Amino acid sequence: MPSSTGPSIATIIEGGRVTQVGEGQEADEVTPPVMAFGAPAVGEVLAERYELAEHINDDSAGRQVWRGVDVVLRRPVAVVLRYPGGDSAMEMLQAAVTASRVIHPNLVGVYDAIDEDERAYVVREWVDGHSLRELVADGPLEPARATSIAHAVAGAIAAVHATGMVHGNVHPGTVMVGDDGRVVLADARADGADTIETDARAVGGVLYFALTGAWPHIEANLSGGRGRSALPDGVRDANGALAAPRQVRAGVPAYLDDLTMDLLDPQLAVPSVDVLAAELGRLNAAAEEQYLDNSGPLRFATHDEESVGAPTAPSGTRNIVAGVAGLLVIALIGLYFGINALSDKGGTNAASPSTPPGATAPAGGTDAPTTQPQKIPIDGNSVRIVSTGTDRGQELNGAAAVVDGDVNKGWESDSYEGPKFASLKSGMGVLIDLKEPRAIKDVQVVLANAGATAELKTGTTTLPSSKASDTQLVASYTILGEPYERAGANMTFSAFDSTQKYQYLLFWVTDITKNAKNEYRLGIQEITVRAP
Repeated sequence: MPSSTGPSIATIIEGGRVTQVGEGQEADEVTPPVMAFGAPAVGEVLAERYELAEHINDDSAGRQVWRGVDVVLRRPVAVVLRYPGGDSAMEMLQAAVTASRVIHPNLVGVYDAIDEDERAYVVREWVDGHSLRELVADGPLEPARATSIAHAVAGAIAAVHATGMVHGNVHPGTVMVGDDGRVVLADARADGADTIETDARAVGGVLYFALTGAWPHIEANLSGGRGRSALPDGVRDANGALAAPRQVRAGVPAYLDDLTMDLLDPQLAVPSVDVLAAELGRLNAAAEEQYLDNSGPLRFATHDEESVGAPTAPSGTRNIVAGVAGLLVIALIGLYFGINALSDKGGTNAASPSTPPGATAPAGGTDAPTTQPQKIPIDGNSVRIVSTGTDRGQELNGAAAVVDGDVNKGWESDSYEGPKFASLKSGMGVLIDLKEPRAIKDVQVVLANAGATAELKTGTTTLPSSKASDTQLVASYTILGEPYERAGANMTFSAFDSTQKYQYLLFWVTDITKNAKNEYRLGIQEITVRAP
C-alpha cells in the first residue's frame, strides 16, 4: 500500500503527559482501505492506522483538517492533510516534528508526521471543544475567563521557548478550549520572521480578541500573521490608533486593559513569556479571588530606556483615567452606604439591606455564601525544603519565601553542573504542613523559570529534616494527579478528591533546566494552596 511505504519523517509515541480528549472511545469496525492518491475520502486508512472519519474544514493555509480514528490505539485523532506532499509540505512536517518534542498540558500533542510525496499529513491530538475564534463569535468573554485563557497560552509558549524554539502561529484559530475547560495551543509554524517577541505580543493579541471580539491587525508585532484577514480589525480612532478594550466595552479591569495594550505597543519592550505567564497567573488567581496583591500589574519599559523590560511606575493617560475612575467609584460606594446608615438610624427597619444600584442580589438572599476558592494561609514555619541527596551551601534555608504572598521574592537552590541536579540527588522540593486536614481546590506554583519536571505528592506524616528521613518521606508519599514534564513557569495541580482532606503536601522537582543566567538552578517564587 502506498501509505505504508511512504517515508516517515517522524513517528511520535504519546508520552502520557498530554491528556487525550475522548480517550477510550472505540472506533467502528475497520473497513478495507480505499486508497486514492491526492484527494482523501471518508473511510480511507492512512499509514495502515489512521482512518478518516469526517472532513472538518480547511485551515488558513489551505490544508484539510479531518477527524480520524487511530485504529491501533482506538482513540480519536485530528489529521491535518496537504496534497501534494514532498517539498511543498516540508514546512508543515518540520514544524510538526519540532512541536512533538515539547510536552506540556497546554500544547496539543503531535503523534505522527508522514510524507507520501503525493500528499503529506500530520496526526495530532483530537480536542473536543472549540477554537477561541468560535467561542468569541457569540460575544466577548468575561475578563476573568480571558485572563485564564491567556495564562494557559503564555504557559504553553514559555514551554516552547524553553527548548529554544518559537511557536510563530499564535492567534484565535490555534487557541483551542476543550469541553472539559482545558486550553491548548496548536499548530506551531514559525518561519524566519517569527521571534520570541512576536510570540509574546501575540499573547496580547489573544487577550484583545477575547475581550473585544476583534483582532489587532498589527502584523509586524504579532506572530502567526498568516491567514487571519477574515478576523475583524479592532476599533480605531481618526488617526488609526487602536482603541483600548475599556474603550470598546465596559467591565474590563484597568490592570488587564493596561497589560493588553502594553503588549501591543511597539514602543514598549515585552518581558520573556515565562515572566508574562507568571504575571497572568497572578492576575488569574486575583480575578478568581476578587482582589489583587500589592505588587501591582506588570509594567514595561520603552525600548530606549537603559533597562529594557524592567518594571516601571505606571504612566500615561490610561493609568490617570483609571485612578480617577477608581476614586470616583470608592466615593460613590461610601456615599451610598452612608445614606443607608443614616436611613436605618432614622427608623427604617427593612428585613434585609437593599442591593446597591447596578448590583445583582445573590440568589437565595443576601446571606448566600460565596463559592469563590479561598487562599489557605500558610505560616513560613510550616514549610521546609526537602532534599534526598548531596546539598550545598545554604540551599535548605529560606523556604518561607515561597508562601509569603510576594511572587517577586522566592527561594532558589544552589547551581548544579547539569540537569537532574547533576545526579547528586533524586530531587528537591517544598514540604507544606497545613496544620490540620483541609479540603483543597488546587495548588498553584510559580517558578523562577520554565523547563522543570515536577509533581505534587501527599502523605500522612512528616519527619525531621535529614538525608535519610527525607528519602523515606518522599518514598512514602503518593502522587496527586498528573506530573508536569519540562513545563512552563506556572503549574496548577487540581486533581483533589472532594471527599478527602489533606494536611501534608510536597511539591517535588526531579529535573531542572538552565535559567536566564545559564545555570542549572531551581527557583520557586510562590506556592498558593486554595480551599474550595
